[in-house]
This record gives sequence, structure tokens and C-alpha cells, in this order.
Amino acid sequence: MLPILQVNPEDLPAYAIVCGDPRRAETISQKLTNVKELAFAREYRTFVGEYKGVRLAVVSHGVGSPGAAVCFEELIRGGVKTLIRVGTAGSYSADHPAGSLIVSTAAVRAEGLTHQLVPAGFPAVADSAVTEALYASALESEGIVKKGITVTLDVFFSGVVDIPHRQYKQAGALAVEMEIAALFVIATLRGARAGAILALDGYADSDLAGEYDPHTDVVAKAIEREIETALLAVTKLASV
Repeated sequence: MLPILQVNPEDLPAYAIVCGDPRRAETISQKLTNVKELAFAREYRTFVGEYKGVRLAVVSHGVGSPGAAVCFEELIRGGVKTLIRVGTAGSYSADHPAGSLIVSTAAVRAEGLTHQLVPAGFPAVADSAVTEALYASALESEGIVKKGITVTLDVFFSGVVDIPHRQYKQAGALAVEMEIAALFVIATLRGARAGAILALDGYADSDLAGEYDPHTDVVAKAIEREIETALLAVTKLASV
């Protein structure tokens, strides 16, 4: 039994879609057939089922890299070989407003977790096959889709220290979230492959940001698009 997820490794398939919110995990699971909830321990909610003949897990990992890392580590130890994160992020560009999708090719390690796992210069990079499957699948939907570098931070609300969003934007990063760097580094360390797709729910750049509201119809539709994209990507990867 995996001690934190409270799941038997024998019940885990080779593919997993991971997300922060346990309620989103349930929403994704409703698109599967022969679905079964295996466990709900802390923020970690685990379902297994099938999508178009491919067996996969759907697991929530909570907010922030340390807790999410526990989820990623245990899934891989339990036999999962491919992980796709489905999440939300703040945009750095007016060209990518709320409702757009971003496929992350790599992540800036601006969090603390990975610096306790690998040296400072070690990159957090997505698996190329997973990335291309996500991007190709996303292009089959209607709406803005972009792929590129994202930023992973620990902080959500600012304090007295400025968050260097403008620097990341000037360097070419597309969006910011809180878990992808951990996913990419852990997958590389443990011999798994990982990718990530994000629905933009507002602007992180102070020059663009208005009142933050992630509960709009535009964002909801983007989340639905990214879920369908991730599921389609799994079928593409399983067919190779």
C-alpha cells in the first residue's frame, strides 16, 4: 500500500492524469468508463477507469510543489510511467488571455522543492513525446493554444518582496503556476515521462492583471478543453 495516497500499486495503470483540485479529479473521472474511486486521503483523491480502451488513473495532488511531489513520487513508485498535469495558470501576455491553453515544454524552477532534489542548474523539462501529443491534441480544439516555457513558484499572494514576474515575462516565459517543475524533475529522476497543459485563468503580470476571477465561463470552457486534450493525448501515446 502506498502510504500517503493509500492506494495499492497493483491497482495503478501506466498512465495518470494529475490535477490540483480533488473536485476536478472527480470531474475528469466522470469521462471514464468502468471507473472506480480507490482512495481519498488528504488532498489526494485517486480514480481509475478507461478512456477509449486505455486504462488510466486520475489523481489530485493539491496546491504547491512539496505536497504535489509526494503524489508524483508515489504514483511512479506504484508503476505509473506517464503523468500529465492538467492545471490552471496566470498568463504573462495579452496575446494569451484567460481561456487560452498553454502546453508547458519546460519549467523555471522558481520554487524550493526541486532545489532539495537536484543541483541548481538541472533543467525541468517535459518529455517530448508527451508534449507533442498534448500540443497536437490541443490544436484539434477551438481556441488559442501555445507551447513554451512556464514558471513554477511557491508564492501565490505577494508580500513585501517583489515577485519577478516581469523578468520571467521578458525572458520569454508564457505563464506561471505552482507544480510543474516538481513534476518534470521527479519524472526525469525516476525514469518516468511527464507533460503538462494549463488553462489560463487570468493575468499574473501586474501591467495586465485586473480582479482575479477563475470562476468565469471562459475559464470553465478552457478547463473542459484541456481535460479533453489530455485524454486524447493519452490515447495517442498509448497507440504508438
